[in-house]
Amino acid sequence: MLSATLLYNSITRNLSQSLQAVAKEPTVTRQTNYFLANIGSVKTASQLVNNSNLYSYVLSAFGLSDMSNAKALITKVLEGGTGSKSFAQSLNDPRYTALAAAFNFQANGAQTTSISSNLTTTVNNFYEQQLENNTAQENQGAQMALYFRRMAPSITSAYSILGDKTLLQVVETAFNLPNTLSLENIDTQAQEISGLLNISQLQNPTYLQNFLNRFTASYDAQNPEGSGSSTPTNALLVSSPGISSNLLLSIANLKLGGS
Repeated sequence: MLSATLLYNSITRNLSQSLQAVAKEPTVTRQTNYFLANIGSVKTASQLVNNSNLYSYVLSAFGLSDMSNAKALITKVLEGGTGSKSFAQSLNDPRYTALAAAFNFQANGAQTTSISSNLTTTVNNFYEQQLENNTAQENQGAQMALYFRRMAPSITSAYSILGDKTLLQVVETAFNLPNTLSLENIDTQAQEISGLLNISQLQNPTYLQNFLNRFTASYDAQNPEGSGSSTPTNALLVSSPGISSNLLLSIANLKLGGS
């Protein structure tokens, strides 16, 4: 089994070729063709949520497959727009803000699913998600690095990291933070993360690459190659991207109730 560092660097050096290979997989091709052929007939958030194939595709594209049963929440995100006081923003999770931006029914109404740039973004995101899923079968650390790399441009604060289990796991591993961090006050956690990670620099490719190199090196040290398992250490028990539900309500209430 390749180490997280070797596998991640190998994939990112040839990212376009890796994505092209994923796009040609029969299942991926079939799902994408269905999405493109049918999404244009959707005129409301409710119609999208109630079409199981389209709903599944869109949630997968934005890393929200684990929230498939939360149809009321997803509908609220889709109908709430992207403003600073929108429901998506209150969740402090870049996955929801990205979803709301791509399918902004509040701003675009029935024309939402006719905006080609957003459909292209959704398809490209779906390909990246599939690549990450394939990578996870080889090395969980490399998959987490790919996920962080993809989400980095939409991370606006430490609260964005705290609201996403995988983003938080990457930061905890990179800086060898104790898993007791989650027991601290949310503001204290955010302050500690901000002191270690320059979030404003995450859109700087060099800074981001250096940070992810640090993460994969730390992950490999915690999960030695040849150990016979790709299971993360105790600090990394969650194997797929997902929101921390106990933090979700706390962060949302903090954002909505604060000044």
